[in-house]
Amino acid sequence: MSSSQSQSNSNAFANFQVLNGKSSDQEKEQLFRNMAHLFTHVSDKCDDSQVAQYDEVLCKLAEIVEVEARIHVAGLLAPLERAPGSVVVKLAHDTISVARPLLEFSNVLSDDDLIEIVKEKSENHRIVIAGRDDIAERVGDAIVENGEHASLIKLVQNTSSTIGNESLENILIRSSKDERLAEVIRGRKNVNWVQIRSEISNAGVKVLDQLSLSEIPDQNSSTGLVSDVVFNRIRNKAGFNAKEWKIAYNQVKALNDRRQLNTSALSRFVRFGYGHHVAAALTITLRLTPELFVKLLASQDYARITAACKSFGLSEKLFVGIIKILPWRDLPSEGEIEKLRVHFDRLSMQEALSVFKMWRSHVSKTRVKT
Repeated sequence: MSSSQSQSNSNAFANFQVLNGKSSDQEKEQLFRNMAHLFTHVSDKCDDSQVAQYDEVLCKLAEIVEVEARIHVAGLLAPLERAPGSVVVKLAHDTISVARPLLEFSNVLSDDDLIEIVKEKSENHRIVIAGRDDIAERVGDAIVENGEHASLIKLVQNTSSTIGNESLENILIRSSKDERLAEVIRGRKNVNWVQIRSEISNAGVKVLDQLSLSEIPDQNSSTGLVSDVVFNRIRNKAGFNAKEWKIAYNQVKALNDRRQLNTSALSRFVRFGYGHHVAAALTITLRLTPELFVKLLASQDYARITAACKSFGLSEKLFVGIIKILPWRDLPSEGEIEKLRVHFDRLSMQEALSVFKMWRSHVSKTRVKT
């Protein structure tokens, strides 16, 4: 779609009588539902500006329609791989009847979004989040810290959840006064309780002994809870993973929709070891295509990524963190990382901008020829 068409759509959205308060409740709800339906059919064809237009209007409509319409639209947006970020987060913070499908299925919600909801919303919200597939350790920790009986039960029963040692100890201590929680802990599969025993406090060990858990050997420690924690921390260092990339890219896109993709977000991804999210953030920030950035990772193209990071004005510390956790085909050695740090430090901003500009120009010409 051309820029003139895009501008025309934007103007059309802005001029809806509904948005000016000149329509009935029924008209507002019908427009809300229709726009969401339309987006589900065109989401894979929309560019960023068009997604932003849908996002803005859907957010405004979400504030003036009844709960039934919000439930309907949340159900439409939940399974989408690419959905308007602000309205998804807005509806995920809504009453549980609205939020449920998004909390269950939406890949647009990041770990930070989920943690915020865990802290701010109801126990029912936490229960649904606790049942999501592949819950990260940070999200599990937030549920343990803020959750009540039901959400803890759901988290422990969820075999795809990752629970850190500190949170596990918290659960153990709480289970000493909660028979149902103690029961589900006993039923948690493939946990190396003997190893756990050596890593928790005396209070936790006492509960383990009371539950006779530390006497139960793990039959498959490589997939136990401790191993899950370790895997969660290093999985981004094991190479590029197409599934993780797809999820990360859509989550970062949603963050960008909300104008929250910045250096602080990038630093947060680095701090928590979210390598695919870092790659997606660089892709979007540097205005590269996903395919091109993936090729840079596959070819171990340190030089261009170094120039790109320098041209964006990143600090040396953040640059080194990025290099360490990006999902390269092969991990860079400590020696390679140090050489890249020195090169990054010596490279001037002007040189980096020149290199990056020439490279992008070459890429654009190559695309035209092909």
